[in-house]
Amino acid sequence: MSDFNRQVIEEFRANGGRVGGMFEGAALLLLTTTGARSGRAHTNPAVYVRDGARLLVFASNAGGPKHPAWFHNLSADPYVTVELGTPDGTVERFGATADVTQGEERDRLYAEQAERDPGFAAYQAATDRTIPVVALHRVDLGDPARHRAIADHLVEVHAELRAELTALREGLGSAAEEAAGPTDAAGTVVRDTPALGGRLARHCLTFCGALHAHHHNEDSAFDLLEREFPELSDSLDRMREEHRVIARTVEELEALLTSGAAPGTLRAEVDRLATRLEEHFTYEESQLVPALTRSRAVPGA
Repeated sequence: MSDFNRQVIEEFRANGGRVGGMFEGAALLLLTTTGARSGRAHTNPAVYVRDGARLLVFASNAGGPKHPAWFHNLSADPYVTVELGTPDGTVERFGATADVTQGEERDRLYAEQAERDPGFAAYQAATDRTIPVVALHRVDLGDPARHRAIADHLVEVHAELRAELTALREGLGSAAEEAAGPTDAAGTVVRDTPALGGRLARHCLTFCGALHAHHHNEDSAFDLLEREFPELSDSLDRMREEHRVIARTVEELEALLTSGAAPGTLRAEVDRLATRLEEHFTYEESQLVPALTRSRAVPGA
């Protein structure tokens, strides 16, 4: 994140969505996407306009030759988090899905924005690419069918991450055994363990990226779940804290990967992560799945 973006984001959050400088008076939101390659959360300020129930943002990149990174991220994963200033001076945070408008609709929406703000006409004139217009749709968690879909998705993603982690641990165990032997007459290990370690390191980083993406998506949904299920407030606070602890464990694992640690050392760190993850997954499932799948009484029925 650039220093400029960081300052805008900090000012936005500290002042209920209001900022000064070049964005003073502009309708601004914060858009958090999941990195297409890293799986990490990336937050960017963006000018927006309301269009009925949806919000529109424009991938102008100030008229640059390439789309901004956030556009590539939401093209790979359309689930995003939006932060928006409210009339009472607070910042509302909610999940949304991103939809890239096409054809005549895109052209009409961009022309309307260029008429509102001539700077956007200048951005389009400065580049050969067609600047995308992205519609953000707030996720509605009030639908029981949506609740069940979230529960099913949670269990499915946990199963996938458990399977990936098991495969990773087995690979690291085999690598550690190969690194310990066999040797030639001079006592030198004859296996190509550096290449093996490199492949496993890439597997580790891929897994860590998937885990980052999953927890980022959960964090953005927790605020909505808390409003829908206030009885889960304490449980959600615990889950948020567990996300932070697991993130620190992942950072320590990634530091080992970049240091070229031996497979046996990596295996010990992955085992530590696996223990924390299994406890976390089990707790999440025990708290969220029953709440999301049980039948709720209809008021007045």
